[in-house]
Amino acid sequence: MKDNSLIITCAILGAEVTKDVYPHLLTTPTDLAVEAAKAVEAGASIIHLHVRDEHGAPSQSVDVFKEVTSQIKSRCDCIIQYSTGGAVGTSLNERCAPLILKPDMATLSMGTMNFGSAVFENDELTIKTIAKSIQEHGVVPELEIFDFGMIETAKSYLKKGFIPKKFHVDFVLGVPGGMSGSIKNLTMLVDEIPSEQTWTAAGIGRFELPLTAHAIAMGGHVRVGIEDNLYYRKGELAVSNAQLVQRVVRIAKELERPIASVATARKILGL
Repeated sequence: MKDNSLIITCAILGAEVTKDVYPHLLTTPTDLAVEAAKAVEAGASIIHLHVRDEHGAPSQSVDVFKEVTSQIKSRCDCIIQYSTGGAVGTSLNERCAPLILKPDMATLSMGTMNFGSAVFENDELTIKTIAKSIQEHGVVPELEIFDFGMIETAKSYLKKGFIPKKFHVDFVLGVPGGMSGSIKNLTMLVDEIPSEQTWTAAGIGRFELPLTAHAIAMGGHVRVGIEDNLYYRKGELAVSNAQLVQRVVRIAKELERPIASVATARKILGL
């Protein structure tokens, strides 16, 4: 029987957020580890991880990822998922570099797109190179789907053997330049994957709450966090990642979806 437990991913930082727009922003290794532990205590089982350098700028430094990962593991048990997206403009080698640390999971973005006023580049070479590095280091990929064409690309690349056969899917909806976070778009995308495929919905900004509720009801999993949404409600900044996770737990309880422990999440994802 399929486990109905809900896996909550918490994206605790991201590469785009600045203190100018979010004064509660935390960027040091210790602060990130504390924030991660609080999110796990609240109910998250996966920590989606970006890191920053000593100046607070987005970084793909292996040393910083290693330090943050070590500090998180010293504080809590969780599934750690590295971002291979970095920030817009990060070189391919830099995007792959932290995979040498062999995290549990890593993201694999499935196409190039406008990303706000910039361009997030993921051509065939980039996808194949990151996918190969993921596979070589024994990491489970999470395919990041921002638009409908990316699910078609994923299908094509699977047939060609460009990406690993074992993966999780994350539908990231609401990014300016990608698909909006409508319920219609989510259901259309979910219809394109096998019923047994595990998937998560991540709504950006105002789409986070409605997509969270619908993904839970649909039997999927959810991602929340400061990377995706700075607000708890309109006009009210979230005070922490844990606050956003706690709301998911309450909604899931009402919809009778038990929250997955880290051990349960590992089993569901085949880690």
